[in-house]
Amino acid sequence: MPSLKDLRNRIASVKATQKITKAMQMVAAAKLRRAQNAAEAARPYAELMDKVLASLASKIGDGSPAPALLAGTGRDNVHLLVVCTAERGLCGAFNSSIARLARDAAISLAGQGKTVKILCVGKKGNDLLRRQFERQIIEVVDLRGVRSLGFDNADAIGRKIVSMFEAGEFDVCTLFFSRFRSVIAQIPTAQQLIPLALGGAANGAAPQAVYDYEPDEEEILATLLPRNISIQVLRALLENAASEQGARMSAMDNASRNAGEMIKKQTMKYNRSRQAMITKELIEIISGAEAL
Repeated sequence: MPSLKDLRNRIASVKATQKITKAMQMVAAAKLRRAQNAAEAARPYAELMDKVLASLASKIGDGSPAPALLAGTGRDNVHLLVVCTAERGLCGAFNSSIARLARDAAISLAGQGKTVKILCVGKKGNDLLRRQFERQIIEVVDLRGVRSLGFDNADAIGRKIVSMFEAGEFDVCTLFFSRFRSVIAQIPTAQQLIPLALGGAANGAAPQAVYDYEPDEEEILATLLPRNISIQVLRALLENAASEQGARMSAMDNASRNAGEMIKKQTMKYNRSRQAMITKELIEIISGAEAL
């Protein structure tokens, strides 16, 4: 049975941990508002870009070849998985859920005889996938020094993806991230970037408006498609940032509650041990007095 001193030290240690988890919860809550606003602001632009590209793609004539970023290489032998995770942990299952989705995709593709390459954006994704896919990880993008994510950060990643595609290093590119829904709900998502998976008009939906383009559709697509890669990466990074803070806020709240329960149990055990010790000492005193 632990001594009173050990119980006091244990209670003090858990209380110190609880202070840290509460502080981290408050910091995550403060960062969440800003990250959530940024993620929600990026959604309409990314969705509208998808609609514009769908409209442009539907107008390309049968005789005009579609840009490679839109049509792909015609093969699907080599797949690039861009896995976006956080740089830090202590955010529940946020990182592991994204890594699990990417791991399942990599295993499925390898089972089909495909070649898999992985580009990790964030330290935790590399840590989680390195043991099983060390040879497939071609690069790790470190964003630990970035205080506020912006288009420049996403554009550097987007340009890297486009340059690899133009060099013939892969046929299909899929982006993995976590879509923010609420503090307690983050949805691991896989989005195909190359060849571009379009909705709207490209999938047979009725167009909302008719546009005349100048210059022609092929030239506009050649300009917009590389930019769209960077925009979708930016959206993924912003969604991840909001999801990370929401997951960390929830995880630290759970940790604080668990610490509180542990403090109650240890305090009760301490009080019982102290009471038993006092009772024992009183019995010894009374027994000694009676012996005299």
